[in-house]
Parts: sequence; C-alpha cells; structure tokens
Amino acid sequence: MFFLVLFLIFIVLPIAEIYLIVQVGETVGVWWTLAILIADSILGAVLLRGQGRAAWRRFNETLAAGRPPAREVLDGGLVIFGGAFLITPGFISDVIGLLLLFPPTRALFRRIIVRRYARRLVVSVAGRAVPSDPGARRDYDVEGTAQEVDPPHLPTP
Repeated sequence: MFFLVLFLIFIVLPIAEIYLIVQVGETVGVWWTLAILIADSILGAVLLRGQGRAAWRRFNETLAAGRPPAREVLDGGLVIFGGAFLITPGFISDVIGLLLLFPPTRALFRRIIVRRYARRLVVSVAGRAVPSDPGARRDYDVEGTAQEVDPPHLPTP
C-alpha cells in the first residue's frame, strides 16, 4: 500500500500534471497557462499564510485552555501540505491544495485520517505498555516514583 501511494505521488501525478498543463496550454495558449500557474502559486502562498496563522492561533488557544492540541496539530499539518500542493506548479496539485486549505474540506480529510489511523495509534500505545518479548525495553513510570523534597535553605511554610 505504501509503495502504491509513493508510485502515485512521484510517477503518476507528475505525468498527469504535465499532460494537463500541455492540454490547457493548447487550449488557452502558453502565456495564459503560465500566468494561471503563477497566479495560483501566489494565491496558494497567500492562503497558506492566512490558514497557517489561524491554525497556529487555535493551537495556542487550545494549549492555553489546558487541552491537548491533537486536532490543531493535524490541522496545521494539513495546512502545510495544502500550501505545498498549491505552491507546486500544476492544476491537479492545486485542486488537492485547495481542498486541504479550506476548513470544511480539511475537516473531511481530518476525519478520514483519524478514522484510518486512530485504531493503529491506540494499539501501538497500548502495545508499548506490556511488551510481548520479555527481553524488550520497558518504559518505567518516573512520575509515579518521584518525591518532592524541599531544599534545606528555603523555609518551609
């Protein structure tokens, strides 16, 4: 599955992008095609900046509220990928980038990713607590064994 995704991203997508750019160039002309590609790259940079700031603000607000920022971190990653797709020249990558940058469609991508990988995350986290191999490295609970000690030079309340 992983190799199929890599094959699609690095082989099929660039070939499809080149084909589509040539087709658009034949239809509207070379200069208009170049102008469209440059304009959508600039638009991508502007959208990336705005959505990136919004994601960063939500991340900081969530931290300030004392909640874990899992959703905000995933949103930030999707915004970065969306911006990278938009800055990359090509029409297919622009559509993917726009879908990742707009909040309603980004929420759909986020939901798909969480559904796909949440079970694996829970299994891997739970799997580390009790290793099946007796010789495997064990993580110890340092928090549960720590003791607070007052420094001798400070007065106790």
